[in-house]
Amino acid sequence: MADEKKIIVDEDWKSQAQKEKEQLKAQEEASKKDGSDKGPMEMPPADFLGLVSILASQAFYALGVIRSAADKDKEIEPDLPMARYHIDLLAMLEEKCKGNLTREEQAVLTETLSQLRMVFVKLSM
Repeated sequence: MADEKKIIVDEDWKSQAQKEKEQLKAQEEASKKDGSDKGPMEMPPADFLGLVSILASQAFYALGVIRSAADKDKEIEPDLPMARYHIDLLAMLEEKCKGNLTREEQAVLTETLSQLRMVFVKLSM
């Protein structure tokens, strides 16, 4: 029993942790009351235009038209095969959905494909 170890708990640390916990809870309640709660971002509805937007974004990224924040200062060569793949996916979607789209959906898809094809041709030369 001569080597019995005694655990010493720092009461100041416990009280400080409790105060911080209470402050965080108060901040959360205040943000809920004033509507500034920045919880998880709400996702848009899953719809046709969202799918077109995703595929078009991937194609524009592969073409180098848009860049991520990490790539903004880098010189990046266009990935033409990847861009072509995404353009072809959109063209296939247009063909398979022919006659089943609203006017807005058809117009967005047609215009998007037109823009992508023009950029692709310009960069291919």
